[in-house]
Amino acid sequence: MRPVRVIPCLDIHNGRVVKGVKFTDLKDAGDPVEIAAAYDKAGADELVFLDISATVEERSTNMSVMSKVAKAVSIPFAVGGGIRTIEDIERILDVGAAKVGINSAAIENPDLIKTAADKFGSSRIVLALDAKKKADGSGWTVLKNGGMVDTGIDAVKWAIQAVELGAGEILLTSLDCDGTKDGYDLELTKAISESVSVPVIASGGAGKLEHFYDAVTIGKADAVLAASLFHFKEVEIMEVKRYLSQKGINVRL
Repeated sequence: MRPVRVIPCLDIHNGRVVKGVKFTDLKDAGDPVEIAAAYDKAGADELVFLDISATVEERSTNMSVMSKVAKAVSIPFAVGGGIRTIEDIERILDVGAAKVGINSAAIENPDLIKTAADKFGSSRIVLALDAKKKADGSGWTVLKNGGMVDTGIDAVKWAIQAVELGAGEILLTSLDCDGTKDGYDLELTKAISESVSVPVIASGGAGKLEHFYDAVTIGKADAVLAASLFHFKEVEIMEVKRYLSQKGINVRL
């Protein structure tokens, strides 16, 4: 089994790292370049860089900040937010990102996943899937535009379709759990993980060490992502890795 990855997430808004609860009530968490460099030194396996307002503001990803982050880190990092075209993807990969995450544009034009995977390779194309529980409790629905629009699309079916089109990984965020620190949506994570053959990154809700373990063992996630927990130093990255290792989970120490 490949090592479970521990991944901090930089949510970028107006050039700063921010963190909210359920995608709202954003609080400043610092300078993205400084934070990225610190995570690199702290033992993060990868980074995720999300320009969270790019799609809503109908603009491209913040290339200026992203290129500075690329120079500051040696670990792989994925970029999402405001990516609409093959040209956008190419520009981001050229700057130094290892992967791109596509959300709203892929929902509106699923062929973008296939075209991108054919051109750049599946391993560089990540489906960023934001989901919330359906009102009737019968499953989960896919959100777009930074969680503001409920598409009505079934999350598990969309994950399966995206992987068939060529997505090489899924970054799965639960709106219901995001920023709550009550734990990941294990039911959602497990449902997606067991439905696809590619790695799934669990995101949204980490609040203590046990939550990371649960995401891997119950949720079947291949990687665990957190933001505020790491930004505000409530838990250190190596603390998570040592804890998982002691519990018998394969991680890079």
